[in-house]
Amino acid sequence: MDLNCSKGNLGWTLKKLPSDVNRFVPGKDYTIDLQEKAGFVQQSSGVARDSASEPLFRYVNEERLKSIKTFAAFVSLLDNYETSTGVAEVVTPQEMAENNRFLDAILETEVMKLTHQYLVRKNWSKPSLNDFKSQLYDIWFQLYTRETGKGPDSCGFEHVFVGETKHGKEILGLHNWVQFYLQEKHKQVDYKGYIARRKKSRPDEDDQVLSLQFSWKGLVKPVGSTFIGVSPEFEFALYTIIFLQSQEKVTREMVRLEEYELQIVVYRHGKYIGTAYPVLLSSNNEDLY
Repeated sequence: MDLNCSKGNLGWTLKKLPSDVNRFVPGKDYTIDLQEKAGFVQQSSGVARDSASEPLFRYVNEERLKSIKTFAAFVSLLDNYETSTGVAEVVTPQEMAENNRFLDAILETEVMKLTHQYLVRKNWSKPSLNDFKSQLYDIWFQLYTRETGKGPDSCGFEHVFVGETKHGKEILGLHNWVQFYLQEKHKQVDYKGYIARRKKSRPDEDDQVLSLQFSWKGLVKPVGSTFIGVSPEFEFALYTIIFLQSQEKVTREMVRLEEYELQIVVYRHGKYIGTAYPVLLSSNNEDLY
């Protein structure tokens, strides 16, 4: 991943990601079945036309998920949360150790080493690796309150990567492909179909950013977007950089990543990440249209 980003008409320019060596390759490490375009659904609706009778993921190389340190450490975090907002979280010593084990694993990767170097040059992070780890822990794992008076019930990691529900009426977050796959495998997620985007009526099986519709915990998310196949460290790197570059409540950054033109959206919840996700706008690869 090239994090020597330059400001241009598109804002951030990210080149090809040779250092994201842990990413999964479409057609090799995973295959997806897009099926049909999802229908329109009102927010807070629990009902959606099912345009996909089969799961989104046909195959994922679970041996890679288990054998790559960052993925294995990431998966261990996914069952650590009470997903209903308004219910205070309790972080056990074991869960805290898992959080630290995950951060230690991603900090060993070239992706996060480049990220740290970039942030230090910008004076957004301190040179000490321990200080950087503490900064990441605060941004992503520090608990905060989404519903006033309910106690600390959320954190950036839970929202973005695990997913939450609000008042039993709305799905919040859940922007990660591994969590989606595992929830789908355990019959907790039901993929309803893809969401078409501007200039492209149908995604491709090897697109690495998708907009989709799904149900989870008896609720429907009308539109959710996620990277597909990328490593946890890649998402942590990208979202952390965009979070730290601005003090605005909402940052929308244009990014060119390989042949894709994206908007990365990051919401700030005080000193912490509220949510973060990609929106695929277009592609300069004519084969994708």
